[in-house]
Amino acid sequence: MNRMTTDRTRAGTRVRRPGRALAVAAALLLTAGAAGVAVAAGGDGADDARPAASASAGEREAAALTGTAKMFRKTTEDVRFTFDAHLAAADDKRPDKATGTFEFVHLDKPGGEGGWAKGRIDCLVTGGKVATATGIITETSPDARMRSLKGGRVGFSVHDQGKHDRVGYSWAATGGPDGTKKLSKCNSAAPFEKVEKGTGDFHVLPWKVPYPTA
Repeated sequence: MNRMTTDRTRAGTRVRRPGRALAVAAALLLTAGAAGVAVAAGGDGADDARPAASASAGEREAAALTGTAKMFRKTTEDVRFTFDAHLAAADDKRPDKATGTFEFVHLDKPGGEGGWAKGRIDCLVTGGKVATATGIITETSPDARMRSLKGGRVGFSVHDQGKHDRVGYSWAATGGPDGTKKLSKCNSAAPFEKVEKGTGDFHVLPWKVPYPTA
């Protein structure tokens, strides 16, 4: 077994990054008989959301998705998502101008083996307490299979229900992210995953749709 090293993610959580990540298809597989899947790396400081730098002081953002949490599992798996996505008020009519970051990690157990990825947000749409976002993967764990995902687009969805949030992702029915560049912006699956109680929280700022006036 390769030697494991400990690192600190941007979100502040200490995560053991394996020298040899598990194959993504196996680590992130979701089938009818098993609840596999992805997530976001990060600490439990879901309330540490920061306002978008592009929004001036006191100005309401057009939309936002922030927070981190662990997905509910009946196994030892440690699956987390972290989002820090923002749409500035000045870009109210352009969800594809959203900025920010995302992270996800899937370990076989806390501190165990697995894979992780992080990237930049390139689209964000929110309606009420539901958000859909996409982003480009820019960094991954060192495993060759994970490295092949760099440059690909992935999608996420979140339903902000207070202590009962849900999460979805674009690869829910395909066995894992595949590095595709063909996924449309702001496209994802419905938020079907449950957040494990007490592990974090997500916050969605509703987009006030700029309906035409004439």
